[in-house]
Amino acid sequence: MGLFDFIFGKRKEAVLDAMERGARIVDVRTPEEFKYGNVDGSVNIPLDRLNPTAIKKLKKLNAPLVVCCASGMRSASAKGILLESGFSEVYNAGGWHKLNRWIND
Repeated sequence: MGLFDFIFGKRKEAVLDAMERGARIVDVRTPEEFKYGNVDGSVNIPLDRLNPTAIKKLKKLNAPLVVCCASGMRSASAKGILLESGFSEVYNAGGWHKLNRWIND
């Protein structure tokens, strides 16, 4: 097992564990990207719309959050914003295609 396998294997394990505990998936791509494919059950809140109103709605879910996007860059930014906003459990799954495979394997 290489270093990348170790790092990404741990992330996959953490994401799937959170999903088993009721985590909600937040896809931070644009609405146009989201409509052409997404993880079943995910909610679309584009990164540029991750404002106090959206954050308040997410806090009402009272659940861990798994964020995804196209490649992992926007979801990394979203994770930082959400942690700074008081969320204690946020996971960056990276690209939505990968997350979809993890969930459906």
